[in-house]
Amino acid sequence: MQSIDDPVKDKPAPETYAPGSEVDFDRLYRNTYRRILGTLITLVRDRATAEDCAQETYERAFRKWKEWRPEASAEAWLHRIAINVAISDRRHQQLRQAGELVRRLGRPAPGPDPAMVAERSDLIKAMKRLPTRQAAALVLRHYHGYSNREIAAALGIPEQTVASRLAAARRQLQAVLRR
Repeated sequence: MQSIDDPVKDKPAPETYAPGSEVDFDRLYRNTYRRILGTLITLVRDRATAEDCAQETYERAFRKWKEWRPEASAEAWLHRIAINVAISDRRHQQLRQAGELVRRLGRPAPGPDPAMVAERSDLIKAMKRLPTRQAAALVLRHYHGYSNREIAAALGIPEQTVASRLAAARRQLQAVLRR
């Protein structure tokens, strides 16, 4: 037997809305604004930002109102939109803070061009002295991570030739770099 004060029994029936109806959207707005705003204040922790997010929530909802399907309650749908808006706002806030930090610190002095540094390195200078076929095998192995079989296929040579080219290239590089 249920008591007279049973909250389930006393709970009003959920509001029904027709997708695309402007009158129903106005009623939805009036019925849900305070709860949506309360959710947003809790999430973004600032009333002014929460009000902006609420406005964005209802704008997005209105644009999609004709597509809303009443399988779930309209208020649950609005809450999902509001939470997404809050997450997006937080992400944008973090980007704005990072941008502000960069503005305060200023741009760092440009560093050396990585391509120029690579070209001046002893290893690159030594690789330029290698025969092209040996250098190609080294690049495919150590830069691209190819296996001997893949290198052989790429260069159109037998696998044993790949192994000998890599060994010869390593010996020559070691000799040059030791000097």
